[in-house]
Amino acid sequence: MPLTTRTRGADDPRRRRVLAGAAAALLTAGGTVLLAGCSSGGADADGRPAADGRLREGAARDSAALLARYDATIAAHAALADRLRPLRTDVAHHAEAFGAPPGSSAPSASGSASSAPASPGASPPAAGVEVPGDERAALAALADAERRTADARTAALGAAGPELARLLASVAAAGAAHAYLLTGGGS
Repeated sequence: MPLTTRTRGADDPRRRRVLAGAAAALLTAGGTVLLAGCSSGGADADGRPAADGRLREGAARDSAALLARYDATIAAHAALADRLRPLRTDVAHHAEAFGAPPGSSAPSASGSASSAPASPGASPPAAGVEVPGDERAALAALADAERRTADARTAALGAAGPELARLLASVAAAGAAHAYLLTGGGS
């Protein structure tokens, strides 16, 4: 009796589990790898390129404004640099995934980067962003900006095509996690 080998296709359950595991490993090792893969600029099946383009541009501006806030906070509070640098790097990757030029950190015209009135002793504005002089207040302002940006991305989900909606949801979740970490949840 001849020995036969069974060829496994792409729909093989074992292969799907391996691929799913690899995707999960990439997500936990660096979610930006998967986010970058979800950000191609083509039109989706719903024919929504113009609407998605506007949403993408707005998300890129919001990410650039958030990046400017991180830069201003790091400039005002050098002692926080090590704590903020990994989160800032994530925000830079998010901005790039939405199509912002690498290193872009211009403040948003929509006001996403605006802060609450600065406390007494606040440092001078850096890149148009006022940073509270107290480190705790500066972290709270940064966490608030992350929350507002994540909320805006969540609100945009219904208007986005499927591909952009996945990207918006992923980045909104990352922003919520950043806000949690900035308020001391991860320390």
